[in-house]
Amino acid sequence: MKKILFLKPVFMFFLLGIIITTCSRFILFIWFSERVTEIENYWLIFPIGLRIDVILLSYIAVLPTVLILLLPDNWLPKINTFIRFYFIAFLFLLLFMELATPNFILQYDTRPNRLFVEYLEYPKEVFGMLLKSFLGIMIFAVVALSIIGYVLVKYSKNWFKVASTSSYWFKLICLPFVASLLFLGARSSLTSKRPINASDAVFCTDQLTNNLALNSLYTVGFAIYSLKNEENAIDMYGKLPIDKALKRVKKYMTPTESDYHDSEIPLLHLQESTHKREKPYNLVIFLQESLGAEYVGSLGGLPLTPNFDALSKEGLLFTNLYATGTRSVRGIEAVTTGFLPTPSRSVVKLGKSQNGFFTLADALKRKGYQTSFVYGGSANFDNMASFFNGNGFDNIIDERDYKKEEYDFKGNWGVSDESLVKKGNQLYASYIEKPFFSLMFSSSNHEPFEFPDGKIELYDEKKSTVNNAIKYADYAIGEFFKLAKKEAYYNNTVFIVIADHNTRTWGKDLIPVNKFHIPALIIAPNIEGGITYDKLCSQLDIPPTLLDLIGIDIETPMVGRNIYELNENTKGRAIMQFHSTNAFRVGEELIVLQSGKEPVQFNIDENDSLSPAELNKDLAKDALSHIITASDQYNKRKYKLKQKEK
Repeated sequence: MKKILFLKPVFMFFLLGIIITTCSRFILFIWFSERVTEIENYWLIFPIGLRIDVILLSYIAVLPTVLILLLPDNWLPKINTFIRFYFIAFLFLLLFMELATPNFILQYDTRPNRLFVEYLEYPKEVFGMLLKSFLGIMIFAVVALSIIGYVLVKYSKNWFKVASTSSYWFKLICLPFVASLLFLGARSSLTSKRPINASDAVFCTDQLTNNLALNSLYTVGFAIYSLKNEENAIDMYGKLPIDKALKRVKKYMTPTESDYHDSEIPLLHLQESTHKREKPYNLVIFLQESLGAEYVGSLGGLPLTPNFDALSKEGLLFTNLYATGTRSVRGIEAVTTGFLPTPSRSVVKLGKSQNGFFTLADALKRKGYQTSFVYGGSANFDNMASFFNGNGFDNIIDERDYKKEEYDFKGNWGVSDESLVKKGNQLYASYIEKPFFSLMFSSSNHEPFEFPDGKIELYDEKKSTVNNAIKYADYAIGEFFKLAKKEAYYNNTVFIVIADHNTRTWGKDLIPVNKFHIPALIIAPNIEGGITYDKLCSQLDIPPTLLDLIGIDIETPMVGRNIYELNENTKGRAIMQFHSTNAFRVGEELIVLQSGKEPVQFNIDENDSLSPAELNKDLAKDALSHIITASDQYNKRKYKLKQKEK
């Protein structure tokens, strides 16, 4: 035993690392035990967790282990400091990620993933939100990190000191044996064709329980590593020839095969309006931040939206509409481009879609429309300004464009929704004869839920809650329509109020379907008030429907379905993306696709609860086809209109 003391730093690193991750996993298990213990084999989170911990620690330990084994004894004192602080740095990072995990789970129902890294790009908004909403937990984390960091630095000198060995040859003899152990630890399997990864930790249908079996440094590292595959769905979900995938996607669309007339843009087709007008209407999309159906009174939710509920008697209310994702950029992607959700980031943030990508703004601009994006926060957040600027939006208004006298309240995410709607109405009233299209995006209903005093009667006693923020957002919706009805443009405009996604998306199912249910309300001159559309549908179906209502014939590559062209007997469809899990729903059947796993199927009841069902292989291929098609359309830049004639 004495002879192998030169590996003591490695042993200590593994011991301390496993103590940190196991203690954290146990605390999280206690925290979420009421939910986790509903799973029959919940105890598997601990052996699976240990396996994942060893994988991570093995990768980290490779460099110092190789140095210790290969360098002669007289070099060892020179690398002692490096070895020590190398291991301290990774232990500190491991601890930091575990301390950050509870807050992240409370927000996203999963361990830190790619979102954790993406949000680091926006320190002002993110740290402002954390300070206002999670100050107590942040103080605890900082204190804990400081104390443990101090202990590590002060007392670790002997823990990570590389001891000399009497024989350099002995170390060389040990090298292949130790290397084999590290290789086995990192790969965690000798029988599998590929190393064990996050998908192998999936042992139940509860997303959170599966995630507790991981550790957060691993999930973030794996998410970053997986970015290389984000634009290639084949590497994540399986192979299918693109011609066959396109054929399967087209069977869910309303055009006939003869309507597709451009081989370079395979989904491009002419959509003819069933509400055709000589002078088309304007179009305003009022996108609501985090407004789930569960908060909307007219959809059977909490009584938080009296203005929306009253307005629903003046238009068309969608009662069975589902968001494509759980983030704002995914909602923006759906309602402005009609692009399918993919395992990658939203096209709002991807490089190949920053210009020449189909949007309603570009399509309508070609028809003579003035186009704009109106926001109360920073348009640079989530790369919105860059995407909009390159894809047809002429006028981008954000917090920098509000004069001090134009707002009386400014929070972490920008000016209040009331100031937003006043700005939007002012802009729309300035468009005299020329038609216009605008996306107006609210922000008040977002953690830390800041809004001006005295505007609403609080639903919760504490002011800064999601219920109160939604009630304020609804107040702003009412104010917008009060203002708009006084202007000339109102009677020539198609309006839609629609959510980008729900609030915190969580649940025990692989896809918490009920958390994707969102409201949408269309108010337009050519729509009779007080009617509902009850068939299952997706955010993707909204853009083609809006184009129909404004009264123009227009070319589009969108796969969404215009509800006015949809056969009565055709089953509704919805497509949902939850982190790296994708769901394809047709009627009451739901196919779930996970990276590196075989597809599974569920049946859905009237409460959006899932029950396992036998796999419909043909439907599973349809689900995969939509992901393959989206990936191909993006990578080959085929989601576009024809080039403008010079």
